[in-house]
Parts: sequence; C-alpha cells; structure tokens
Amino acid sequence: MSGKSVLKRVDWLTVFIFLMLISIGWLNIYSSTFTEGGSSSIFDFSELYGKQLFFMGVSLIAAFIFLSLEAHFYERFSSLLYIITMVLLLGLFLFGKTIAGATSWYNLGFFNLQPSELAKFTTALALAKYLSDIQTDIKRVKDQLFALLIILIPALLIIPQPDPGSALVFMALVFVLFREGFPLFYLGIALLAVLIFITTLMFGTIWISISLALIIATFLLVKKASFKVPLLPLSLFFIIAVVFSLSVNFVFENVFEQRHRDRFSLWLRLEKDPEKLDEIRKTIGYNTYQSEKAIESGGGFGKGFLEGTRTKGDFVPEQHTDYIFSTVGEEWGFVGTATVVILFTILLLRLVHLAERQKNDFSRMYGYGVISILLIHYFINVGMVTGILPTIGIPLPFFSYGGSALLGFTALLFIFLKLDANRLNEWH
Repeated sequence: MSGKSVLKRVDWLTVFIFLMLISIGWLNIYSSTFTEGGSSSIFDFSELYGKQLFFMGVSLIAAFIFLSLEAHFYERFSSLLYIITMVLLLGLFLFGKTIAGATSWYNLGFFNLQPSELAKFTTALALAKYLSDIQTDIKRVKDQLFALLIILIPALLIIPQPDPGSALVFMALVFVLFREGFPLFYLGIALLAVLIFITTLMFGTIWISISLALIIATFLLVKKASFKVPLLPLSLFFIIAVVFSLSVNFVFENVFEQRHRDRFSLWLRLEKDPEKLDEIRKTIGYNTYQSEKAIESGGGFGKGFLEGTRTKGDFVPEQHTDYIFSTVGEEWGFVGTATVVILFTILLLRLVHLAERQKNDFSRMYGYGVISILLIHYFINVGMVTGILPTIGIPLPFFSYGGSALLGFTALLFIFLKLDANRLNEWH
C-alpha cells in the first residue's frame, strides 16, 4: 500500500486526539518544570520541557515510520520483537541504571531507555500473534496457559527491578483473552479473590467466614428446584475461600514490603491510631495528599497557566511524571480535567470501534491489547492522583514526562493505526 494510500486511510480522529494529548501534556510539563530565571527557550534541551519537546519530535518521526512499514511486518516479526524486548529486560540485571530505587533503564548517554515501555507493544503483538494462530484454541487449557505465560514473562522480569506498577499493566492484557472467548469463570475467580483479599484486610477472617457461610446458607434455602447446586462444590468453595482469607494476613505481613503495607493502610484506612495514620500520610501518602490539594485548589476554571502556587512551589513530588494530572487540576480546574477525561474517553471508544471493524483476527486482538494497556494506565493514574486508588507509579499515556513512555505509547497506537489502514486488504 502506497504512502498516499496510508495517509488517506489512517484514522485521523485518533491522530488528532493523540496530538491534542501530547500537546496539552507538554504545556503542563512546561508549567510544572519551568522556573523563574530559567531558560526562556522552549528548545533548551537541558530543561525537562525541552527534552520532552525533543521526545515528541522523535515520537512523531517514529509514528510516520510505523505507518510506513508493511502491515504484515508486525505480524510476521511479532515473536522476534517480543524476544528482543525480553532479552533487554533480562539485561537490566547486569547493565541497568538505577533511578529512584528502580533498575529499569539503560544509560545510552543522551537518553535513558526503559525497555518495559517497549515491551508493552511487543507483548501485545506476540499475544495477538499466538491467539490468532489457526492452531490455537482458547478453549483448550494448554493454550490458555501459554497465552498467560506470554503475559506473565515480562511482568515477572519487571517486578524484581522493582517496578510492580509497570508489571501490573501487563496483566491488563488478560482482557484480550476474555474478548476472544477465555472462560468468564476465571474472571469471576480473580474478582472474588481480590474482594476477599481487601475485605479480609478491612474486617478480618472471622467476619469473612461468617459472611460466606450466611451467603451459602441463604442460597441453599431460597434456590429453585430447577437450579440445584450440589452441596459438595459449595462446601469446597467455602473451605478454599476461608483458607485463602487466612493466608491474606500472612502475605500482607511477610511478603509485602513496609511501603506497600503503608499504602494499603492509607487507602483502606486500616490504621486506627490517628498519630500513625498521620505519619503515613506525611510519608507514603504525601504525594497523593498534596496532589489532591492541588486539584481542589483549582476550582472550576483553575488558577491559570503558570499560576499554580502548589505547582510552582514544588509541593507535589514528581509532578511532571506520574502526578502531571494534578497540574491540570490546579491550573485549568474542573474544565481542564474534564477536557482531558473526555479526550481519553473518546480515544478509547474510538479504538474499540476500530478494533471491531478489523477483518482479520490478529489486527482485532492487537487492537484490544492497545485498548487494555491504555485503559489501565489512564484509570490507575487518574485514580492514584485523585486519591481513589493507592499509589502505583505508572505514567499517564501521552501526557507524563518521559521519552521511553512516549515512544512506547506512540508505537502501541500507530502500529494499530497501520493495521487499521490496511484492513481493506485483509480478507482472511
């Protein structure tokens, strides 16, 4: 397909939203990193906003390259790209650079490369390739396990860096499996396990056991004759649930690190001692607390560009990266945050539309991989910054400062736009 044909068929609404997001993101990076008396040039690459502008230029060039390559290239070489990024993740244990306690980068001199950001699109490609293979049947257990292994390998390589936030992102790809026929039974088990884990921390195993027993007893008493469930499976479910609940406190106290326990304590209000809770809020919860205050101070229309007192006063640590959304809230107010939320919502809904109109399985599955990764990043980051979710260090797509992240998200999106532009040539 010629370059002119690609430009004609590319989904320009998605490209427009992409450009809007990176532009608004850069304005807020500029605001959160600009200092009085600093360089007046936006092209000063010694400043973070200058570097981000450079990253934007590189990403736009990369986007054009992704659109120029043949669509079949991504399917044909998906496994190789996946293997390369897994090798890069392994290499971090020998050659990685440690920043903020995490050995997640390669120092390339002029640029720090974070392979976990690149692994997101290569894992989505590899998963789509495997699932779309004619020999793969998602109903078979061995194929289910292999698909999960593709997702788990990068996550397991990233956790020891340590970077549990980035590892969590890969788990979002399980939604691709459910879209393609993975039994919903597994999703129910996962959600139930999360629910038992959280409620056990909040109320204890005794109350969980009593609640489960009452639910099962009520179910047995009111069940209809046409819908009989044997007592043995219900009894096994109860035993397994109680044993899992009993293990929660052990895992929480012996497996989780203190900082993780503190974040859960703050999020779920587990700590009853006001002094200890206040201490946690001032340490682990400091970023979130200041972020919430910054957003609240913005009101309806914000304080104005470069006028955010908390942003200018560096009240929110790492505000140009994971907490960039708080700058939007302070300087642009509810109108600004609502605009960003609307843009992300339109982008995600548009991508769902594009994924559903694909003519081959690989493109559709990869499309849902893109949606899953962008959605979990967006949902967790905004939830974290606003205090709804515990602190998990992941960037806001197309918004947060960082060359690897911006390049990774650009690759993720524009590879799919290339596949979509080529859909009329696909008849299998």
